[in-house]
Amino acid sequence: MDNAPVDDAPVDNSRAPTSLHGSTVVVTGGTRGVGAGIARAFAEAGARVLACARRPPERPQPGVEFAPLDLRDPPAVRAFFAALPRLDVLVNNAGGTPYRRLADADAERHAKVVELNLITPLTASLAAHDHLRRSRGSIVMVGSVSGSRPSPGSAAYGAAKAGLANLAASMAVEWAPDIRVNTLVVGMVDTGRAHSHYGGPDGVAAVSRTVPLGRLALPADVGAAAVFLASDAAAYISGASLHVHGGGERPAFLDAATAFKES
Repeated sequence: MDNAPVDDAPVDNSRAPTSLHGSTVVVTGGTRGVGAGIARAFAEAGARVLACARRPPERPQPGVEFAPLDLRDPPAVRAFFAALPRLDVLVNNAGGTPYRRLADADAERHAKVVELNLITPLTASLAAHDHLRRSRGSIVMVGSVSGSRPSPGSAAYGAAKAGLANLAASMAVEWAPDIRVNTLVVGMVDTGRAHSHYGGPDGVAAVSRTVPLGRLALPADVGAAAVFLASDAAAYISGASLHVHGGGERPAFLDAATAFKES
């Protein structure tokens, strides 16, 4: 084997299983945080990327086009998708919530959280349906671990994310075989604002130690998972939930029970 010829030809990444060269991708809420990381990952995979949000990004991202859109305006959403010449991937990332205990707000305020995190992904998916059916495309829902465990302080958000996972599973059945639909179940992410959420460097470090992999996710971690689910590498994956949470959360009883403590 020592005399085998060496192939020094450059690698054509446009033919890799996770390549999205020639594809058009829409990322809702794609101008900051996790959404910006997702948009950047698709751009690096060779796709044309449109990042939708109400406000433009603070700094433009290479390969990512900004498209102003209020996702809570269904006619505007339908008009936006109808005007696209092509669509291959829709990433429903837009969402979020402030910290708010249930009894501290009325039902109408909690309903707005549900609308943003559940109804707007449904609105966008329906508006994108015809495009994605023609291209045999893919939808990636950005869910949360809050949808599968108690979520005190963000109960409406957790309920909406639980509904989003169920919605994706139903879409995957109804819209098969033309459109694949999957969910990313995302854990804690360091978007650059983790210090404000967890109380400075010491708080971030303490929270990171609760994650089996020892750190918070980065937006790029979520972006890489989204690219995988949208690519040909996941051609037979639909109706699935991919957990991007660093191994989850260490069960509290392990730290409380004396039987597991070293002497």
